[in-house]
Amino acid sequence: MHYFVPRRCSASSKIMYHDQTSARRAAEESRVQRGVELWVYRCELCGTWHLTSRAPGSEGYASKSTASKPRSRKRGYKPRRR
Repeated sequence: MHYFVPRRCSASSKIMYHDQTSARRAAEESRVQRGVELWVYRCELCGTWHLTSRAPGSEGYASKSTASKPRSRKRGYKPRRR
């Protein structure tokens, strides 16, 4: 027996959808079957469509290219002045 294995994005390891309509159909199917609300977005790295649980406009929804510079996770860390 053969099972369908969806292609995954190498950058985010999310399922890749070729067009927006198929991604929206998968999001709707997830909402009906599991009660989980998902949103559709276009990946800037691979150019295909993905699903996310983060609502548009929420923190962390922005793409990686527009995100701010990474900061240290240490408590009390202060960057050196140059």
